[in-house]
Amino acid sequence: MVGTPEEFRSKRKGPTLLRGSQVDLSTTDQRLLDSRGPSDWVHTDPWRVLRIQAEFVEGFGALAELGPAVGCFGSARTKVDDPFYAKGVELGRGLVEAGFAVITGGGPGAMEAVNKGAAEADGVSVGLGIELPFEQGVNEYVNIGINFRYFFARKTMFVKYSQGFVVLPGGLGTFDEMFEAMTLAQTRKVTSFPVVLIGVDYWTGLLDWLRGTVLADGKISEADLDMLTLTDDVDEAVSIMEASR
Repeated sequence: MVGTPEEFRSKRKGPTLLRGSQVDLSTTDQRLLDSRGPSDWVHTDPWRVLRIQAEFVEGFGALAELGPAVGCFGSARTKVDDPFYAKGVELGRGLVEAGFAVITGGGPGAMEAVNKGAAEADGVSVGLGIELPFEQGVNEYVNIGINFRYFFARKTMFVKYSQGFVVLPGGLGTFDEMFEAMTLAQTRKVTSFPVVLIGVDYWTGLLDWLRGTVLADGKISEADLDMLTLTDDVDEAVSIMEASR
């Protein structure tokens, strides 16, 4: 192979695939939210609104007839030999057998595991991808895939079409998705729905801090923590989703 690693970089920009010298290192979200630079945003932002509108139309059109679905979050860095990858596969399969579609971020790791379990059970396996500075794309087990430029459009699809969330161990992106779901329920922007955390050892420290520091200091209420169920049992997670119908 001839060339530098930089020349073989690739990324998705909405539905477009860029490679080599065509790859830029910023994202659509970054350019929208960056307040620095020239004032040409006055002329370009109205056109961005049309692109944003198109993402919502695309997402609504693809998922409108999805039926009951559960959003599943987790780390893209989870390895295939990680025990939580196996739990993700079990989770995807269990949700399909209970009559749900699954919705993930469509990436590798824990997301791939859930999509794999759902696809192998002949279920609907949805992946909502996002434009990143590096190529990720949707995993091979997604059978309905949508790639978004804007995080907020993607997040809307998760909340609108999921009736509950199951969260496998993850990092900042997983925390963001989990806490946003809780915030929307707490502020009654959405009808309250269950949030199940799988991985007792992984999540206990966070829950202890929420209870011992945040709740103790009056920053949240007991009812906020009641939205969360902590378990290692995939069957229990699926049963909680079934009970929420």
